[in-house]
Amino acid sequence: MTWWSVVRFLHVLSAALWVGGQLAVSLVVLPAARRLLDGERRAAVLSAVGRRFGLVTAAAFLPVQLATGVALAARKGVTWQSLAEPGYGRILAAKLGLFAAVMLAAGLHGWASGAGRARLARALAIASLVGSLGVVLLATALPAT
Repeated sequence: MTWWSVVRFLHVLSAALWVGGQLAVSLVVLPAARRLLDGERRAAVLSAVGRRFGLVTAAAFLPVQLATGVALAARKGVTWQSLAEPGYGRILAAKLGLFAAVMLAAGLHGWASGAGRARLARALAIASLVGSLGVVLLATALPAT
């Protein structure tokens, strides 16, 4: 195993934890909370889960993704100009653009939740989850080197 294997592993692991966390909250925690808790307790539990997930995202997920992503791109020789080239460059550019949109949607979801804008928060959560799945799809489409 090389150092770069570890860097790639950390990149993939943190992405899996982010997307897996979104799926777990959406498919497991939310339905159970809706079924088992009254409105006040449900709101308290879901708010706590959201704050904790946001904290883990800001403290661990984002720094790991950014550091490992930049390191992997530098090793690959990616430049701003190469992001416009067919193949690896354009796919990576699409992945980075979608990643930025997902992070924006996730941040706005936190704001909307805290502001009591439930419909907007739900739409942003769905957008973030679907976008995250798109990032993973684009990552799998990157040509192996």
